[in-house]
Amino acid sequence: MRVTVTVTVVSAVVAVVAARLVSTPGVIATAELLCARITHLEIFTFRQAPPSKQPLRQQTFWRGRESTAMAPVQAPSTFKRFVEVGRVVLVNDGPFAGKLAVIAEIIDHNRALIDGPTTGVPRQSFPYRNMILTPYTLPALPRAAGTGAVKKALEKANVAEKWASSSWAKKLAVREQRKKQNDFERFEIGLLKRQKRDLVRKAHAKEKKSATA
Repeated sequence: MRVTVTVTVVSAVVAVVAARLVSTPGVIATAELLCARITHLEIFTFRQAPPSKQPLRQQTFWRGRESTAMAPVQAPSTFKRFVEVGRVVLVNDGPFAGKLAVIAEIIDHNRALIDGPTTGVPRQSFPYRNMILTPYTLPALPRAAGTGAVKKALEKANVAEKWASSSWAKKLAVREQRKKQNDFERFEIGLLKRQKRDLVRKAHAKEKKSATA
């Protein structure tokens, strides 16, 4: 479909003729300027494809020039962890913070039913904001599975061994160990780190000196 919008100058010509009949210089100048501006207006042309063949793009028209802007293409999502039944989560708040549990059922957009029979986390309703999704899942776990089924699935997938060997669990263990240290133990660790730096610096200086000799 082609729709052409044209601008007529009949009214402008009439305005000029009427102004000349009045013979007022100011009115004549204003009417002639209006006529000149109207006659120099560009014609806007809009093109639109049929509804069945409408292209997936956005067309914008400005002063007779057509500019096409492609619709934004959504990049594929790289997010791999979703709230789902069988997802292993890490509790980060409450008396069971730092322990693993499994999502047994989705309650609503704010809570899920979790169960951790191998880590001591009782079966309970838990908010999403107080749990962290881990990369481990139990895909064969049915919805609202009982504690026995969750325990068998955890043991079969060796989730405890995988979690213990992960860098995430090791960092958490180091953090917990540092929290339990007293001032004297922290002081000893600082001295050991200083001695380590001295040894590394001396070895580096020795190697540099032997390389330049």
